[in-house]
Amino acid sequence: MHEIIPPAEIEAFVRNLRQTAKRRIVFTNGCFDILHRGHVQYLEDAKNFGDILIIGLNSNTSVARLKGPNRPYIDQHDRAYIISRFEAVDVVCIFDEDTPLRLIRMVKPDVLIKGGDYQLDAIVGRDFVENYGGLVKTVPFVAGRSSTNIIEKIKNG
Repeated sequence: MHEIIPPAEIEAFVRNLRQTAKRRIVFTNGCFDILHRGHVQYLEDAKNFGDILIIGLNSNTSVARLKGPNRPYIDQHDRAYIISRFEAVDVVCIFDEDTPLRLIRMVKPDVLIKGGDYQLDAIVGRDFVENYGGLVKTVPFVAGRSSTNIIEKIKNG
């Protein structure tokens, strides 16, 4: 599929997916600023929970608020394009808020996924998803792989 869908169109897009075929929709989100093996593994693991993987991608302004004024290093449109081409990813939707809650409410995923560094009770959207019978899961990180490590390596030569 490999679509990039604007937030204004995501509800109708997901509704159409559900009407045309019974598909299990998985949602996760992140900045995905400097991509690495850990990101790819994370997205592949997330896809294993369903048929369609939708990624909520933090916009440039959202990343800057969360990570600092020098971030992101990679523009949101480039990040969206690259991630949308991953085999495991079906849809990317860029969002401007600090959290993906509004997007989660629009998508109403069958499964909400976050990385293993999150405790279940700290996952944004957990209550909403579990209230309608959806699942909330975490998947493990690939040890030693992080954007922070890559940034530090670049800074230190």
